[in-house]
Amino acid sequence: MENLDCSLVIDAPAISKRVQEMGEQITADFAGRPLLVLGVLKGSLCFIADLVRTINLTYTIDFVGVSSYKQGSDSDGKVEITFDMASHFADKHILVIEDIVDTGITLNYLQGQLKSRGAQDISVAVLLDKPARRKVAVEIAYRGFEMENQYYVGYGLDYRGHLRNLPYIAKLNLA
Repeated sequence: MENLDCSLVIDAPAISKRVQEMGEQITADFAGRPLLVLGVLKGSLCFIADLVRTINLTYTIDFVGVSSYKQGSDSDGKVEITFDMASHFADKHILVIEDIVDTGITLNYLQGQLKSRGAQDISVAVLLDKPARRKVAVEIAYRGFEMENQYYVGYGLDYRGHLRNLPYIAKLNLA
């Protein structure tokens, strides 16, 4: 792999603080409701692990793989489920945990799939939101950080499968 130039954008303590705040809000908002946490693989893995530890509720957890990116860094608009969910969704309150929302295409597709499977309601928690790239309107209930239209890596986000292990968020300087 080529030498990649990255610059720090959000350090680990800032991520930890924001994730804790989000977990506290989710705990308050979902109190007394049957919650299913649905993690979107692979990029949100670090975020999921940290966020669910801050949610002080009883919940079940499942995972789904959804992609519209194939091997590149730009969405081709064709969404596919790469790892399907095992849970039943009827009458459940679902919290989708996603690493990043930019075009909204993938998240919109996933929400449609969950509705068709009987979800009572769907809320979204996202670590990074890039609204300048939005092609499809999606509602985000819990937003970690609003970001500029750049390419980000670290804390689970990758570039061609690499750099997920960084404990912070960095801007990848692609020249």
